[in-house]
Amino acid sequence: MKSRASRPEDLVDQPGGGGLPGRLGDELRAELIAFRRDLHMHPELGNQEFRTTAAIKDRLEKAGLKPRVLDVGTGLVCDVGEWDGVTPMLALRADIDALPIPDTKVDVPYRSTVPDRAHACGHDVHTTTVLGAGLVLAALDRQGLLPNAVRLVFQPAEEVMPGGALSAIESGVLEGVGRIIAVHCDPKVDVGNIGLRVGPITSACDRLEISLDGPGGHTARPHLTTDLVTAAARVAVDVPALLARRVDARSGLVLTWGRLQTGHAPNVVPQHAELSGTVRCLDLSAWRDAADLVHAAVDEVAGMHRAKTVINYVRGVPPVVNDAESVGLLDAAMTERRGSYAIEDTEQSLGGEDFSWYLERVPGAMARLGVRPPGDTRGLDLHRGNFDVDEEAITVGVELLTAAALLAGRS
Repeated sequence: MKSRASRPEDLVDQPGGGGLPGRLGDELRAELIAFRRDLHMHPELGNQEFRTTAAIKDRLEKAGLKPRVLDVGTGLVCDVGEWDGVTPMLALRADIDALPIPDTKVDVPYRSTVPDRAHACGHDVHTTTVLGAGLVLAALDRQGLLPNAVRLVFQPAEEVMPGGALSAIESGVLEGVGRIIAVHCDPKVDVGNIGLRVGPITSACDRLEISLDGPGGHTARPHLTTDLVTAAARVAVDVPALLARRVDARSGLVLTWGRLQTGHAPNVVPQHAELSGTVRCLDLSAWRDAADLVHAAVDEVAGMHRAKTVINYVRGVPPVVNDAESVGLLDAAMTERRGSYAIEDTEQSLGGEDFSWYLERVPGAMARLGVRPPGDTRGLDLHRGNFDVDEEAITVGVELLTAAALLAGRS
């Protein structure tokens, strides 16, 4: 990809009328679209993002920056500007991994070239947006227009529970950081707009795996054995019902099964059954108690049918809880760039996001980045093979993050 980072005027349009600097120049806008399309064509799963990491590193180095690959071998951290060692930095975070699903788009030249791999959650857009913001801020820094150092965090393995954010934090990406912000693609929001929310904006998400065991036997004599088919069926039906009565309904604790497997013959009571699913929760305090509640409910129901249980409850991620001051920063940045009409309220989703781990340590916020083309009625959604975006969202995201960085540095 062509790089002319030595000329700041090629990267940013200069402000007029007293506005903030940092709007994209045409050449960088085109380069970022090409960069995103290249990532989209070469998706890599969590902790395998070697090509993606190399591409980001190369472009940052061409801009005169000094990125550091994270300790796990993929992902990077990079400071823009010279940190004074005292003033807390603002961090901009992107996730860089893809999903293990096929890309089903047929009418675009940047369709995935890797079988059963696709950027179907918009991480290619997140990555390009933070990269673009870093390049613009680096250009402004060379012009003496960056008031404080800004940290770029390109995090691997967001889709790998409990999330690559934990390994990134262990690599020191939050050292010296006082606040962190991010954007996430939202196909339900028109391009040009963002969605903001104070408080929880995603849910907690855990994984549950259950094994049921018994001696097995003949279906003619179920009273002499443990009827694991019935036991598994009761666990599938009764455990979610029990949970609904043992937690405050406002917490939104939901257990949903994705797999139930048992038996091989119609006249044989099996010796083994397995269930797996996810536990999602809107409330942080209820999430902290969820594992104990689920264990008790499973043991209670399985015990009624004399089934022995092995429960593997895998902690995933807590909810992303947006800090009010950080939301205010994003609101002010978007108002500066596009006007307050481009900001809309957004609901809390049941999706999980490991950005939450950063917010357990420093304040911050995630904005919903509108990617829906004007007038689009296809109803595209995340984690589907046909997911795509209006690439104008890249410009919106870059200018939002650069404005936030400049406003944060002046406060």
